[in-house]
Amino acid sequence: MRKFPILYWPYKTNGNSDYQLSRKVINNATGIMPDVITEDLDFGGIFDKNEDAVVYYPVLCESTGWWGELLGGNGVVVDKIIVSPECQLMVIVAESKAKVNGDNQLLAAEIRPSSGFFKKMNSSVATIADMLATDAGTILALFSGKNQNQFINIIESTGNSYLGCIGQY
Repeated sequence: MRKFPILYWPYKTNGNSDYQLSRKVINNATGIMPDVITEDLDFGGIFDKNEDAVVYYPVLCESTGWWGELLGGNGVVVDKIIVSPECQLMVIVAESKAKVNGDNQLLAAEIRPSSGFFKKMNSSVATIADMLATDAGTILALFSGKNQNQFINIIESTGNSYLGCIGQY
């Protein structure tokens, strides 16, 4: 089955070593130079046109909330590629084509920061990968964990809301 690589790059491309290295890494992994999208990304549209597309989504040191558009969508993270200390690529495919590659699940939740929550949630359950504060005083958080059921139990038992799993690597 032929995969069609697409690099989403909403940042400056000229003189950007992470951009050049990302293209090279994708080319080495797939044997095909990726198409590049620099404007708004529409996972639904991409996967509707080509269900074998593979989107490489850069997560840079300053990237926050990158995962939000995957919630409720039909794109799923299936792998992570380290490009440099400042850049990693999340490998995203259509949900219908996703195959589990690893044990690390990416789990999203809306939490109210409290000592009770942090006492129950420890690194053996999940670690925080990204957080965004909301105007309502809650935090939208992306966690990396190995046991989705245990994570959901802790989230719900502390009065917080589980939002979903966006994939695993």
